[in-house]
Amino acid sequence: MLDAALLAGTHDRECVFEAFTRRLPAGRRYGILAGTGRLLELIERFRFGDAELEWLRENHVVRDATLDWLADFRFSGTISGYREGEVFFPGSPFLVVDAPFAQGVILETLILSVFNFDSAVASAAARMVTAANGRPIAEMGSRRTGERSAVAAARAAYIAGFSATSNLEAGRSWGVPTMGTAAHAFTLLFDNEEEAFRAQVDALGPGTTLLVDTFDVERAIETAVRVAGPRLGAVRLDSGDLPNLVRRVRDQLDRLGASTTKITVTNDLDEFTIAALSASPVDSYGVGTSVVTGSGYPASGMVYKLVAHRSHDGDGEWIPVAKKSEGKASVAGRKHPVRRVDESGRAVAEAIHIVEHGATVHDNGRDLLVPLITDGVVHPEHLGAAGTAAARKHRDKAMAELPDQAFRVGRGDPVLPTVFV
Repeated sequence: MLDAALLAGTHDRECVFEAFTRRLPAGRRYGILAGTGRLLELIERFRFGDAELEWLRENHVVRDATLDWLADFRFSGTISGYREGEVFFPGSPFLVVDAPFAQGVILETLILSVFNFDSAVASAAARMVTAANGRPIAEMGSRRTGERSAVAAARAAYIAGFSATSNLEAGRSWGVPTMGTAAHAFTLLFDNEEEAFRAQVDALGPGTTLLVDTFDVERAIETAVRVAGPRLGAVRLDSGDLPNLVRRVRDQLDRLGASTTKITVTNDLDEFTIAALSASPVDSYGVGTSVVTGSGYPASGMVYKLVAHRSHDGDGEWIPVAKKSEGKASVAGRKHPVRRVDESGRAVAEAIHIVEHGATVHDNGRDLLVPLITDGVVHPEHLGAAGTAAARKHRDKAMAELPDQAFRVGRGDPVLPTVFV
């Protein structure tokens, strides 16, 4: 597309692109936007170096004139979007890119790959946080996704309300709190379970979490309390009939005087199994596969479309454009989204105003677009650990606006209607 537009002379035509999703995963009531801070850092660094240009040249992918354009590429456009951590619905224009066609179109894959994955993780994680009803959840899914995706998933889950991650790179890069527990391999390394527990307590102190289901849970708990004492931090269960097992473990810990020892469970959990444990004396959860795969929906169905461009005859008129394909139609024109709320502060609708370029929108709702990049310069408040923490805080605020039915784990329709006005 870039090569052909350069040849046709349309590459510099001013354009408006927007990213949105046509629908939520089946049965979901809302989505949580994540990935903004990551994307902005990636756009800042998005370059075509000598190695990339040489490969394109050797494989005759584009013409030499296009290679020259790529060699000088720096994004100089303007991007606005929903705050990271915001709730989104079908049709929500969560990212708006104002740029010449060439600059806007070349970012498409980068934009969609970041938002589709990160938002899928965050949307699933938010449902798990709701199901946990205040009990902390740790993200432990690095072994169930790609090595780079693992870091992104840990960040997205934290934004959605998870308390910590086992991925240390996510802690280093994004300020996500980190934690971890021993695996069964550690227990199996020693001649017996008591030696393993004693080695862990010697290294980490009695406040550590001991894995107690390698052999026999009841015997392991007796050993754990004998080794660590009644102030043992926690025990972890990674198998079994959890509702019944957790109750037995709680009773046994209390009988042994370890009433403050917590119980964490990590056995292939998702939002439904977490909800099923709501009446059990579980203190915390660790979730792996389900959260990093979007709990069955590993992508968010987001798309990136051209919605307006300047006319080519020099009069500067903006022309709305839209795709008309059956089942995949888009809405033409620049959008101004607003979250409408009632007198009690509860959200009631996602109002998408179709506006003329530069027009003012009069709506009492909460404006959803904020500046992310202006004339090629990234707004720094969205970046790094501080930006991640701000996104987590905004997610709390955005979800607090939602009506109560949004937090049911069972299947349902989007909790807010999307209205184009």
